[in-house]
This record gives sequence, C-alpha cells and structure tokens, in this order.
Amino acid sequence: MANPLIAIVGRPNVGKSTFFNKVAGRKISITEDRPGVTRDRIYVDSEWRGKPFTLVDTGGIELKSDDTMWMHIARQAEVAIETADVILFFTDGKEGLTSSDYDVAEKLRRSRKPVILVVNKVDDYTPDKMFEFYSLGLGEPFPVSAEHSRGIGDVLDEAVSYFGKGETEEIPSLKIAVVGKPNAGKSSLVNKLLGAERSIVTDIAGTTRDAIDTLFERDGKKYTVIDTAGIRRKRSVEDDVEYYSVLRAFDAVRRADVCVLVVDCGEGITEQDVKIVGYVHEQGKPSVIVMNKWDTIEKDTHTVLKFEEKLKQDLKFMDYFKSVYVSAKTGLRTDKILTLAEEVFAHANFRIPTGALNDLLSDAMRVSEPPSYQGRRMKLYFASQVSVCPPNFVLFVNDDRLLHFSYKRYLENVIRGAYDFSGTPITVQVRNKKEEA
Repeated sequence: MANPLIAIVGRPNVGKSTFFNKVAGRKISITEDRPGVTRDRIYVDSEWRGKPFTLVDTGGIELKSDDTMWMHIARQAEVAIETADVILFFTDGKEGLTSSDYDVAEKLRRSRKPVILVVNKVDDYTPDKMFEFYSLGLGEPFPVSAEHSRGIGDVLDEAVSYFGKGETEEIPSLKIAVVGKPNAGKSSLVNKLLGAERSIVTDIAGTTRDAIDTLFERDGKKYTVIDTAGIRRKRSVEDDVEYYSVLRAFDAVRRADVCVLVVDCGEGITEQDVKIVGYVHEQGKPSVIVMNKWDTIEKDTHTVLKFEEKLKQDLKFMDYFKSVYVSAKTGLRTDKILTLAEEVFAHANFRIPTGALNDLLSDAMRVSEPPSYQGRRMKLYFASQVSVCPPNFVLFVNDDRLLHFSYKRYLENVIRGAYDFSGTPITVQVRNKKEEA
C-alpha cells in the first residue's frame, strides 16, 4: 500500500520549498528568494506521529501567465493536485492575498480534496492578521513561519488527520538515476518509460533543476526513476541554483542502484559525457549507456559498429559498458532500457563461489605467471569475493608490491572472461599474508 500523498501548492515565492525542506529534514528542494526556482514535482517520504506519508513540492502556480515555462509548471502542479490525498495551500502572510491566490483557491475548491490553508511568513502572530484569509473560503487558516519552524506541527497534525487507518509499508524498488548533459533528452526518456508526462519537457536546456523520484511498476516489477538536472562543465555552472542542481544530480548517482547515462547521438559522446560516466564508475555503480535521438542519425549497415568503436575508444577505463540505441521521441527500443538496468544490477550483485574463484585465478597464474621483480615473484595464497555492488575481490599474497598494475588488469579480465560482469565495475585489492613457518 502506497503512502498517502500530501501536495504543497500555491503561487510562486510563498515559502513552499522552505516548508518542504523542514519536514524532510534535509535540503532537498532548492530554495532561493526568487520565483520559478522549483519547477518540477519533488517527492520525499516522511512521517508524523507514527503516520508515514509522501510529501510533494510543486512549482508556483501562475494560472493567468502566457509564459511557456509557467504554463508547464502549472500543468505539473495540477498533476500533483490530482494525485494528492491532502493539499497544503500556501499563501504569504507578509504580502497578503493577491488575485493569484484567489485563482488557485478556486481551482482547489473544485478538486474536492481536503485543503489546508497555510499562511506562511507569520513571524509575530495576532488574530487580526488572519482575517483576510478567511475570504478564500477554505476554512480556518494555519499561521506558520516555515523559516523559523513555527506552526509546522499544527499543519501536519491537521494533514495526517485525513489519513485512513490502513498500514503502509515501504515498497522495494530498483532505483535508476537518469543522468547526462543538459538537453540530451533525459526527461523525454523518463516520460516515455513512465508512460506519462512526469518531468517538464521543453526545448530549453536545463528545465529539470532537481533530482525527482518517481515510483512505478512494469510487468510486476517496481522501479524508482530519478530524473536529474543536466550536468554541465564546472566553468559553465555560473548560476547558484544550477550549481546546487548539479550537486543534487551527483547525489542521485550515489543513492541509485543503476545509472543510465543519456547521450545525444547527434553530438556523440563528449568530454563532459566521459566525465559523468567516470563519476558513475568511481562510485561503483552499474550503468547503461543510452544513445538517444537515434532516429535523427543517417544509418547504414555499419553505423552501430562505428558508434560502438567510438565508445570503446572514449570509455577505455570502463570497457565493461552496456549500450543501447534508442529514440525517446519515437519510443524506439526504449523498452530495452529497464531490461538492461535489471541485467546490470544482477551482474553487480553476483557472487563467485570462493572455491571456483581460487581455482580460476590459480589456473590463470599458471598460464601466465606474474612478472618478477628483483628476483621475487608474487605468490597467491587465497582469494575471496568480499562484497557486491560493486563486486570486490581481495587477493592475499606474499607481497603486494610485487603486483604490477598490468597483471592486476590481467586478473580482472580473467574474472570477467569467466563470469558476466558486463555493465558493472569490479575491484581487485591485494593484501599481504605472511607465509606459514
């Protein structure tokens, strides 16, 4: 059973994201004193008085704006309203009511959902400050100061009072982070996977500024897709808001089970793409390289092979990569992405039995002995796989200084040749073990 959903809505710059971050207990939504910073719906699981729920932050609603971005933001907020069990309608206690507040209030009344009227930025409460807010026709207003954490508990008490008494449980799912440069088609790909317009998709690069989690089910399997902001080169990150977006994208990589790197086929894999893949590799995450916009490429019988050769050259440090050529626009082969994500995750979780591993490496060392150094040669006593995600192998040897990096690479290739670890990094470590007397 999914958690009840509480949606935070209101016009821009009334403190919705500040409230969201206070409840979440960490800085998830980007907060800055200018409108339009939170563009997409952002989720976090939380709990109040023993009752778990999912809180969703939304972009500010400007219903009468003709601006393309504001129209997209309003559409996303509408989706949040439609799916919510309880709605927190935020207004500004310092600025007072505006025509936009009345427009949003009318929309919320038509939703027939429980609506809690929150008056934010009330630092010094007096009853007379609340009088005008009754005119919205949404019942008693709740004065709060999200910045100073005052009144938040009262709002949550009221919100959870609408929940049913059914027990909720955490839904295990495969967490997939979708990363890449701006405008590579990440959000379009996420929308295609979900079968719904989940993230804002426009022709403007950088419209997804937050890492956004969406849980869905396909063929009886549960997935959480994390759509992230485009990761630019450092010298291109001039805007403070974008800077924090990039940090959040890296955080999404760290907490994901699998990373999907989206590359624009028209541009080919660039230096920045290589850096992003390198970060995924360093974090030990299994990954899938998704070559997007394949429908725009002129093709012959050798086109895929040429692209694959280019990938092998650019990604020499992770020759285990798995790739797929898709079009998020047409849906071409997008159905293979989840299958590949499952596959590389299974590879990252695979364990080689200790006996089989020792037999494999002993045979490999007989076929090709380690190079000698100053008359001494490395001797392997024992090997063990000590962990998964990524698979980590420890070799106990007579002297770790005798293991040349090229021979270590040879042993990694032997392991990969015997077992399918495609799509996931593996690590080989050496430790000294004194010979028995």
